[in-house]
Amino acid sequence: MDARSEGLPLRCDKLPAPVLPRTRLQVWFIRICSSILLWTCLVQLVAVGELWHPQLLNGLSNQLSRFTNSQSKEVPPPISAPIMSRQLQPPNETASIPRRLHAPTESATLRRHLPPPRIYRSNGYLKVSCNGGLNQMRAAICDMVTVARLLNLTLVVPELDKTSFWADPSNFNDIFSVAHFISSLRDEVRIIKRLPKRLSRIAAYKPLVMPPVSWSSEKYYLEQILPLFSKYKVIHFNKTDTRLANNGLPVNLQKIRCRVNFQALKFTPQIEALGHKLIQIIQERGTFVALHLRYEMDMLAFSGCTQGCTDEEAEELKRMRYAYPWWREKEIVSSERRSQGLCPLTPEEAALVLQALGIPKETQIYIASGEIYGSRRRLAALRAVFPRIVKKEMLLDPKDLQQFQNHSSQMAALDFMVSVASDLFIPTYDGNMAKLVEGHRRYLGFKKSILLDRKKLVELVDLHQNGTVSWDEFAISVQLAHEKRMGQPAHRRVILDKPKEEDYFYANPQECLCDGTDCFGLLIPGNSSVIQ
Repeated sequence: MDARSEGLPLRCDKLPAPVLPRTRLQVWFIRICSSILLWTCLVQLVAVGELWHPQLLNGLSNQLSRFTNSQSKEVPPPISAPIMSRQLQPPNETASIPRRLHAPTESATLRRHLPPPRIYRSNGYLKVSCNGGLNQMRAAICDMVTVARLLNLTLVVPELDKTSFWADPSNFNDIFSVAHFISSLRDEVRIIKRLPKRLSRIAAYKPLVMPPVSWSSEKYYLEQILPLFSKYKVIHFNKTDTRLANNGLPVNLQKIRCRVNFQALKFTPQIEALGHKLIQIIQERGTFVALHLRYEMDMLAFSGCTQGCTDEEAEELKRMRYAYPWWREKEIVSSERRSQGLCPLTPEEAALVLQALGIPKETQIYIASGEIYGSRRRLAALRAVFPRIVKKEMLLDPKDLQQFQNHSSQMAALDFMVSVASDLFIPTYDGNMAKLVEGHRRYLGFKKSILLDRKKLVELVDLHQNGTVSWDEFAISVQLAHEKRMGQPAHRRVILDKPKEEDYFYANPQECLCDGTDCFGLLIPGNSSVIQ
């Protein structure tokens, strides 16, 4: 066996070489490179998607969350609103405006759920810089939210004026609750705190800075502003006062203006807490009248009204008027302005009018304004008739007001809250605060506001002071002149092609006050204008 075996030739086939396994280092290197590549592609996809279709990724994430949540109900896919739609979708229940505004209890607030976000393709970003005082800016914010809703835009939280006469450095979040503003309007408009950083890094998307035309209709914004977003992804409105018409807009648009004004623009907790404290202090002392005595230096300089001022004071006001180039009128005849009813009542005239209206002497008179020009000297006549004159500086601890010093808009917010809560509101000039407080009081159930007919009043005051009219005749004439000027239900007065002279939307937002368009059905004996 052994010999035979040795005689046979041995077959030595070459065995296959063993395959060397990859090291762990190589495997991890490949994995890391692949991950980096995939994430780079994903980031680029997100950037492109956010730039051209900001809602695309949100829609995908919503679909994924509905798919993975087995307990959720089936929801139909969102439908984007048309770009050039001239009619808004009917508001849902969460977007509807209540006929009266009631302060919700804490438990009700906790139970309230946020409305679902509105799904739409954004046509671009709208950035706005408001100009003017607190209430002018408040109305402008309402208008700009409405414009953003109309054009399907993404709104950046508005910037407030810091360069006007008041030089208030307050930002939006110093006066209004940003979180409430954004969340309460999420079913109408997408609002962001700031522009995405990527836009500032892309030279092609430099914003277009422009002021929209004043008193414009929705046709102007649809036909002239919306096409600009095909070239500019960001448009910056650098002026926003009265840029939306009072009348002729769809009811849905008007109701959005109301919703922003009455619900979304909520003061910060600090302002609300101090405002409610101030209101409580005044109410514990009895009934009170909020007198918006707009006899302040800036108003007198702007209007050119110097009734009751010394020659030195009149010259000081004139110098101030020339110091501000955006105040166009420089040479003004005070007597002519006053006879036309274009001047705020003086403190002396206000004292006579309050007496004639039958305001009891013991009534508290809250002065809702800044520093009265002429100070104690000019308030002497009013204090002699109504000794219970109060101001926030008199009722609150200086420590409470310390945080609001040199912030005129925040101080004005306190006056706004007190004026809305007062038993009677009387403005001596129809500025922005007077108009917005009037509108809020109408919304709260047509609370009484006496809207003074200044042209008629200065005529009566002069007749009384020169002895032509007795006190009794003067008082009766004043009361008769204001029987229908107490904030009752009424239609806004429309003057074609003269929007400055017609009734201001925010003073009488009739579309938000009645179930129908006719408010006269509410003019019943209980809402009559009899002076109590």
